Amino acid sequence: MEKKTLAEFVSSRREEIGLSQKGLANKSNLDLSIIESVESGQELFLATSIRQKLAKGLKIESKAIKSLEKHPKTNKADPSPDYIEELKLRILDGQLSGNACPVCKSELVCRVAEMLDLHDNPVKHPKARCSKCPFLLR
Repeated sequence: MEKKTLAEFVSSRREEIGLSQKGLANKSNLDLSIIESVESGQELFLATSIRQKLAKGLKIESKAIKSLEKHPKTNKADPSPDYIEELKLRILDGQLSGNACPVCKSELVCRVAEMLDLHDNPVKHPKARCSKCPFLLR
């Protein structure tokens, strides 16, 4: 038996339980665009929270989805500390788009988290994640 791709698996399971893409999005509490991206094969690696919500909507264990995810193969070691610092500075300077993942070179989803320190002083933290691989900047 040939192993299905993540896209094929999600699509066939969704149809098996009688849901449209919109119905699955509602059951999973996910945006329709995420379901469309997964089923079109654009998303090969899912964040844990998305995987869990999708599994709930499909009425399956999340490990069934995880087993089908594709992790990018890379010859690179961990990203250099210099690159990470440079990335953090760019994000804090407001460059939220056009930043490449140091692992797979896909565009990162970036934001600046505004928090409070122990003395209620505002602190900004750069955040970035890749939707194609497990890279995460915290």
